[in-house]
Order: sequence, then structure tokens, then C-alpha cells
Amino acid sequence: MTDPRKHIMPVYAPPPQVFERGEGVRMYTEDGEAYLDFVAGIAVTALGHAHPALVDVLQTQAGKLWHTSNMFRVPAAEELAGKMCADTFADRVFFTNSGTEAVECAIKAARKYHWANGAPERIEIVTFQGAFHGRSLGAINAGGNPKYLEGFGPPLEGFTQIGFGDHDALDAAVTDKTAAVFVEPVQGEGGVRAIPEECLTGLRKLCDERGALLIYDEVQCGMGRTGKLFAHEWAEDASPDIMCVAKGVGAGFPFGACLMTEAVGQPMQPGSHGSTYGGNPLAMAVGNVVWDIISDEAFLAEVRRVSGTLTQGLKSLADSHPDKVEGVTGKGLLCGLKLKSLPKPFQATARDMKLLVGVAGNNVLRLAPPLIITDADVREAVAVLDKALEQTPVS
Repeated sequence: MTDPRKHIMPVYAPPPQVFERGEGVRMYTEDGEAYLDFVAGIAVTALGHAHPALVDVLQTQAGKLWHTSNMFRVPAAEELAGKMCADTFADRVFFTNSGTEAVECAIKAARKYHWANGAPERIEIVTFQGAFHGRSLGAINAGGNPKYLEGFGPPLEGFTQIGFGDHDALDAAVTDKTAAVFVEPVQGEGGVRAIPEECLTGLRKLCDERGALLIYDEVQCGMGRTGKLFAHEWAEDASPDIMCVAKGVGAGFPFGACLMTEAVGQPMQPGSHGSTYGGNPLAMAVGNVVWDIISDEAFLAEVRRVSGTLTQGLKSLADSHPDKVEGVTGKGLLCGLKLKSLPKPFQATARDMKLLVGVAGNNVLRLAPPLIITDADVREAVAVLDKALEQTPVS
């Protein structure tokens, strides 16, 4: 029999496990083996698998209306946009199907803002090494990772990348040609690195002084993952002009959004941007329920509490395995162990022990579990990681 996998474009290298269903913080293979999920679809399934409220609203909406396109009003989209603007800095929302599309909208909106305000020369987007903003041509040029740019033609004009934490380079890079500074408050792919809160405040001040916009990519670190609704909220006076969200905002249903102030959104008039599927009735039905659950302060307080339990557990591993672990990194439930060798062998050992974890740049074993994990889940995961560190040789 022909191997059906050969028809899939080989840009991924998945392990042999095939998961048939999920429930809460666990996924189950075809033969019924249970795995503790501390990947959550790369910080996506924020409320775990098959959350009853999400299943119910999706099934109800599926029996009513799936798609209209944006030729027509979608009341649930208007409702969700209102919630987002009430709970954040934003005044305007554009709904997308993914984080990458939210990034594209953000770049266009930033440039359009300056064009509309008599400064069409301000097209430069300043970004940081280690960033990941998606896989479209615009997004990979914003991210600047040579591995992702290779083979796709010359670099696009209008992107300036500087070193992570290089304040002198940042000061020099933001000029009268700069449209925006674009940053993840907590880098995911770049090694689960959190920008210090005082640096976010400083970025806001610098952008105000130079007339540039500030864009946050909170696709991975937003929607409660750090214990605040959005990661930048930990810092004082650090609100952005534009923010990209996705992943956890749909808790598994694919959609994203680009949020912006009224000043930035005003030039984006009919014809400036669009999406056939963005803000569709299915996504918006799910999105409203997800927002209601995660934005609740009691829910966020529990995320903060269990994050502390996980951080303590990871620090204990660092103390117990100083020969293999350099330290603990990240913020909230986007965290990890920075290892002294390549992380993939440790990831594979943990998976053999029925724990799913990810990897990230700078030799990090990345953890991004559902936000509903309990102390018992944390203890189980830490115990598995302890054994994985004991059993896996340094490579």
C-alpha cells in the first residue's frame, strides 16, 4: 500500500504518534495511550481539549451558519470586537484566520498611518533577533531568521533587525524613516525570552519621542498565558498602537486579530485590507466564549498561581541537574528549561514517557501547557522531566 504521508509536503517531521482525541490536558492515541500535553498545539489550546463550552457553542453555530464573507455583517464579530476594545488599549479590530495574517495587517496599518499623516517615507519596521512573526514573505522578513529566508529571493525592503537587548542599536535604528518598532513581549521561537518590563516602558517612550508606532506580537504570549490578559500589561505605561493576536484567542479554532488605536485604524478604509474568512460566524461564536472565560480575573489569578508552582518545579530541576540545565526562562505558562546541549533528545525522552513538550531557540525545552493545568499536572510533568534529564545523555 502506498504510504499516504508522501502526499503531504515534507516541511514537518512529526513523531510516529497519531492522536485521535483529546480531553482536558491530555491527548490520546489511536490505541488509547494517554499523553500529558504541555505543548497545547504551540500555545493554542489554551482551555485544553474538547472544552465543553467550546464544543457546545461550535456545534450550535455549525447547525446555523458557517460563512457569509465580510460582504455582510457578522453580529458575533461586532460583539467580540467590542469586548476586545473594552478590555484592551484598542479601538478597532480586524479579524484574521491566523497570527501571520494579523502580522501582515499590522505592517500595512503602520505604513498606511504614516502615509496618511504626510510621512510616506516612514516604512521601516524595526525588529529583534530571535523574533518569529509567521511564515508569509512579510512575516519572515520581519522575523529575519536566515533559515526561514533562504531560497525565497532577496530580502524585502523596509525591515531593520537589531540584537535582542541591544539598547544602543535600538536607539540608532529608530529614525525619521521608522514606521514602527515590532516586538514580542515574550519571544517564543527565539528561546522563550521575556523582555524586561522596564524595557517595554522604555520602548513606548522611545516610540513616542521619535514619532514611531509600537507593535506587539502577542500571538503566542497573549490571551492569559503570562497570567495577565496580555503580556505587556505587566509593564507600566507600555500600551501599543497595534497588537497581533491569535493562537489562544481561539483556543484551537483557527482565527486571529489585529487590534489598533483609532488613530491607526482610521486610514484603513474600504479597499485598504480584507479577508474572505476572517471573522466568520464559526470563529466568532467560539471566540466570544473563549474571551469570556480567559478575560475573567479569577481565571487569570489561577493562571498566575499555577505558573508559580511550575516555575518552582523547573527551578528545582535546574538545581538538581546543574550539569545539564543552565536555567529557567520565560514568563507564566510560556516557559522552559535552558539546557547546556540540544533539547530535542530530551524532548524525545519525555515523549516516550508520555509527556509532550516543545523546543525553542537557544537550546530551550519549551513548555506552553493549557491554561487549565493543575498542581497535580505540574507535579507529573516535573517528575517526568526529572527522569528525562537523568536518562538522556548530553549531546
